[in-house]
Amino acid sequence: MQKCGSGSGGGLTRRSFAQALAIPLTALRSAAAAAPPKLTVVVVVEQLRPDALEAQRGSLGEGGLRRLMEGGAYYPDCRHLASTFPASTIATLATGAWPSQHGIVADSWYDPGIRRAVRASDEALLATTIAGETAASPKRRVFVVGMDGVSARLFAGTPQASLYWLDERGQFASRGAMPDWLAAYNRQKPIENLHDAHWMALMARAGAPPLRILTYNAAHAEDFLSLYRASPFAQMAQFEFLAELVLREQLGQGSTSDFACVLLGSTARLGYETGAYSPLMEQMILQLDRHVEFLLETLRRATGEGGFNLVLMGAHGAPPAPLPDARPRMAVSGEALAQGIQKSLGTNGPKLEKYLYPFLYLEGSGGRDYAEPVRLAVGRAALAQPAVAGYYTAGGACTVAGEWSVRYRNSFHLHRSGDMMLSYRPDYVEEFGAGRGVSYGSLYNYDACVPLCFYGPQFRAGTIARTVESVDVAPTLARVLCVSTPSSAVGRVLTEALAENVESKK
Repeated sequence: MQKCGSGSGGGLTRRSFAQALAIPLTALRSAAAAAPPKLTVVVVVEQLRPDALEAQRGSLGEGGLRRLMEGGAYYPDCRHLASTFPASTIATLATGAWPSQHGIVADSWYDPGIRRAVRASDEALLATTIAGETAASPKRRVFVVGMDGVSARLFAGTPQASLYWLDERGQFASRGAMPDWLAAYNRQKPIENLHDAHWMALMARAGAPPLRILTYNAAHAEDFLSLYRASPFAQMAQFEFLAELVLREQLGQGSTSDFACVLLGSTARLGYETGAYSPLMEQMILQLDRHVEFLLETLRRATGEGGFNLVLMGAHGAPPAPLPDARPRMAVSGEALAQGIQKSLGTNGPKLEKYLYPFLYLEGSGGRDYAEPVRLAVGRAALAQPAVAGYYTAGGACTVAGEWSVRYRNSFHLHRSGDMMLSYRPDYVEEFGAGRGVSYGSLYNYDACVPLCFYGPQFRAGTIARTVESVDVAPTLARVLCVSTPSSAVGRVLTEALAENVESKK
């Protein structure tokens, strides 16, 4: 592991802070870089596309997303070169590995041994994480705040991390013993105050109607919780809770070096309903801008301007919602698709045991008893279905070459992905029976391309136009945190984003 600088860290005194206001930012960063910040914060936004940021750039404030984009190392083209299910991309960012290595091939997959689907989980993770490597290093603490417990545990990948998430009542829960302050915090912020709350557009004119009402009906309380989780109210709740952690746990202000991550899920939950383009999604991005500004100010007050690093990244993007007249052909029923493939194979052909998008499993030991020519015959039957654009088999056969075959291969784990991975045509989505909405998980750029930004004294400022990969994030964080790279990481350290003093220690 690389040798790292040492120092007391800590925040600025009131007098030195006042003097620092007159120092150019580059000079302040150079001075602070001698002692690496004691706090690194990672913000992972599920469903965030670079074009969404660029489209809203003129409406962004100076202290939020724009501050990160212009004052940090900003990559507008970071790519998940694998299937882009939320669980898969969170695991990739955490491990620096692809699903073919870390094993989280989708939000759920089929297990032929028990003949049922299994959900992604930290127990199923086959690689160590950046949070785990950090927690294992002496005098370091790790905190993860998720929209749900599954994503929080998956990103952490270690029992040594302190985990918090929104439970089924809309309150924050914790793993293990509840901190003394948590119950009081939940009482101070009762979710009941948001029953029938109005989601208003930012800077809406007087008398404007709400964009959405978080309608509450006691007989269907789960509907209110769904509306809440897909709103800026829940997004802000996660930021406010992280701010409370900074205060209560004195993050970055003591003798330890601290790592905190917040996994924002509201954009993804809204996106499931509306797709990438909608007035509501535009407003969510503007709200995210204000919430990032709130976080930056919280961290500045706690540690000083040079006392923290902040990394913001997208977990995945999203397709547009199919237009109503096109939805019948573009929203794919997995069951109907599997029936169509089986019909094409005929009664004497191989039998499908299960199709769970995007993986197809043949009968018999998860299909491993079948020879590759049989899989190719199934592939031809799949391509005969109008929605299917391509496939990749357990034997490595692929309908495309070049980078696209790499995306398939990175997505495929031999013991979890069955016999074949299918890919739908562009903008096609899964049909969940609601008659609206989208799905995530495709290989296409609208799902795979996300923004990435490193901000703080250990990073250079500037837009970096080159394409990078999501597996590069964990190795880069390992470099600046001075911890071991996760076990299966295949990405590179983004040295062009590092300040000179960090670069010199490689």
